[in-house]
Amino acid sequence: MREAAGSGGPLGPGAGASADGWGLIRRRRRRWVRYGALAAGVAVLGVGVAGWVVYAKLDGNITPDDAAAAELARYARERPTSLVKDAQNILLIGSDSRSGDGNRKYGRDSGTERSDTTILLHLAAGRRSATAVSLPRDLMVDVPGCLRPDGKRTEPMFAMFNYAFQTGGSACTIRTVEKLTGVRIDHHVVVDFSGFKEMVDAVDGVEVCLKEPIDDKAAKLRLPAGRVTLDGEQALGYVRARKSLGNGSDTDRMDRQQRFLGALVNKVQSNDVLLNPVKLYPLLDAATSSLTTDPDLASLRGLYELVRGLRDIPTEHVQFLTVPRESYVYNANRDQLVEPEAEKLFERLRTDEPVAVSQEIPTKPAPTESGDYGPFAFRAPGPAASGAVSPTPPAPTFRGNTAAEDGCG
Repeated sequence: MREAAGSGGPLGPGAGASADGWGLIRRRRRRWVRYGALAAGVAVLGVGVAGWVVYAKLDGNITPDDAAAAELARYARERPTSLVKDAQNILLIGSDSRSGDGNRKYGRDSGTERSDTTILLHLAAGRRSATAVSLPRDLMVDVPGCLRPDGKRTEPMFAMFNYAFQTGGSACTIRTVEKLTGVRIDHHVVVDFSGFKEMVDAVDGVEVCLKEPIDDKAAKLRLPAGRVTLDGEQALGYVRARKSLGNGSDTDRMDRQQRFLGALVNKVQSNDVLLNPVKLYPLLDAATSSLTTDPDLASLRGLYELVRGLRDIPTEHVQFLTVPRESYVYNANRDQLVEPEAEKLFERLRTDEPVAVSQEIPTKPAPTESGDYGPFAFRAPGPAASGAVSPTPPAPTFRGNTAAEDGCG
């Protein structure tokens, strides 16, 4: 019987001790379970490796701005202090650098770059709102002494705002903004022309509403009136064009940039880009490949922590405005701050207090009877009745728009 139980016995090969063959079936089943587990393990390992490769690629795309970090550390004692825990201020800098394959066609590379666009983005504590404040490149400001790329240091001077980036890069721009506003800059992001285009293309274009057709030869931009979806190249021309659109002023161009950014926020939120890996990966790849950030943001984890708090902010609470400005008294082609409105705005950002925006606010409001400058400042509430609780004063209103506004209305 022992011999019969072997491979050559009368019970047949592989039948084991079972007369009906169930031993063979059980062994085959165990074998397939082992193979299935092995295949599943390989599949999971493959997914894990693929995920790690994707993560490593995206994580390695971002360029850390170590030089700026070192320069800011040198002047740490003179920088303003953050006043509200969890509120954050990020300086977004659009560089007009012509270096690199994607940027050369926009002009000759002179070896320098300027801040074509600068936006101070304030994220309220609890991420209840986001307020983006455009700073005009022609604004006359005090630029501190800064470290030049050649290792020399400049003397402090009164100059146009974009001189800071041209002279001392992002560190000089941050120090200039902090000196101007008293707002502590927690993070900064620099993006060039090519990166901007790639991000727009990554979300399959952005829809804007044009009240009039555009024919700008310098920007190579021809667009009909009405609703138009701009690809990356068209979007870059749209936000950079100046002389042929609107009144030709830099203020008008900043308004157009703000409307476009509002439309971009709408596209990302309404298209579920942040929740769809197939749509999110191209955006992350484009974004990370074009970004230079402070070391704390120069990783996917850092960017994720930043974006995670933004995705649930309602579009009506994503606001865009330009710092109150007017023509510089000594040169109509330059800008200066309108006071006390500008300082009131900066104080609200420093203390994380809300502001409101409206497209109906004039650039230079007339003072009210109380001496306040209309909607740019608080209106003092009337005398409260005895024992009554004074109403909360309304948030000051500045000229601007929200991401919820369509532009075709």
